[in-house]
Amino acid sequence: MRTKNVMVVPYNPEWKNEFERLKSYLENTVGDIIVTIEHVGSTSVEGLWAKPIIDIDIVIENHDDFEKLKNSLENIGYYHEGDLGIKGREAFGYDEKNEFMKHHLYVCHEDSQQLKNHIEFRNHLRQHKEDRDRYSEVKAKAAKANPKDIDSYMKEKSHIIDVIYKKIGL
Repeated sequence: MRTKNVMVVPYNPEWKNEFERLKSYLENTVGDIIVTIEHVGSTSVEGLWAKPIIDIDIVIENHDDFEKLKNSLENIGYYHEGDLGIKGREAFGYDEKNEFMKHHLYVCHEDSQQLKNHIEFRNHLRQHKEDRDRYSEVKAKAAKANPKDIDSYMKEKSHIIDVIYKKIGL
């Protein structure tokens, strides 16, 4: 489910509750296959402006568990979209999940560099208000300048992400 319109809004504390609802739903279906479920992305950082879309990483221990997990997710209405050009992260889409807030669902192996990047970036922004606020400002400006162009929005905010990644050694 690709984002078409780019809208960035101030942090909403309800995002944490929405993640918890989704996490419970997923754990009830796939809990025996996974290591953990992580709330990543901008909605996971208190005070950070974000597109109102929850990003979720389901973490698995064994690559062998992926097929079983994929089948379990398909049984509850998700479909596998591949890695979408990002190695170490398998994306899943859905057509109808009206009971939940819009979300992006990914599966990562626990040793995945992509998972490490998500967690370390999230944790850094949670602990460093100045970087969080600078990132919010860049995102808001990029969304305003590119309301119908997700690729330009992503490109415009990539510099600040690179700066923060370098700062934290990613």
